[in-house]
Amino acid sequence: MKKINIMPGILVLCTLIMSGCEKEKDKTDFVTFEDFNLSQTGYWNGSDGSGGLTIGNLFFRNSFNPDYESWSGFSVSNHTDTTSPGYTNQYSAIAGAGAGGSEKYAVFTTYVSDTIVFTVPERVTGISLCNSTYAYLSMLNGDDFAKKFGGETGDDPDWFMLSIQGINESGEVVKTAEIYLADFRSGDNSNDYISDVWNEIDLSDFGYVKKLILSFSSSDTGLYGMNTPAYVCIDNIKGEKDE
Repeated sequence: MKKINIMPGILVLCTLIMSGCEKEKDKTDFVTFEDFNLSQTGYWNGSDGSGGLTIGNLFFRNSFNPDYESWSGFSVSNHTDTTSPGYTNQYSAIAGAGAGGSEKYAVFTTYVSDTIVFTVPERVTGISLCNSTYAYLSMLNGDDFAKKFGGETGDDPDWFMLSIQGINESGEVVKTAEIYLADFRSGDNSNDYISDVWNEIDLSDFGYVKKLILSFSSSDTGLYGMNTPAYVCIDNIKGEKDE
């Protein structure tokens, strides 16, 4: 009886399947901040002068000013304070944790250049956003610099918005997403809200982008610019690399 050896064919098939799985795994990207080492302060704000941090395929820009001990762009935090108002609590998410209850997340505040840069262009299929405690309590109650959203009657059509621009490899803006972190524009006050949870935003219709530029705007704007604290928390960035 003639013996038929099928093992080589099976091995080739398995190799092809494994290669396909590895290729798909390499193409996807899921960025969290859980493995980022924090000091006893519970935050990193760029005081090391590094100019940012790289996680996976993403670079998050940071600018630290040692003269004023201030920063812009991205920081990383594990703070959980949801009750203390003001600038001294700038590293907390109003949800009290990262997305999905994680320990660490990023905090973003206004920056003037590209804010997230992809080494390899990505199609971003998800990015989780949450108000900071600082911004949330300012909008909820007002403070020395910003108004209470809705005003005394609750009828003022206030809003706080994060804009995300997708930039392709040619430096062109391909699309802009506008996400309302607070919205009091409805004629029915029962529809007014200041978001206090993590929300995942799908940016896949941007296509493959090289950069994301984040910026803020608010109805509460004065002679020197926006009064609402320009902060948002970010976590769990999902994408597919253009490979």
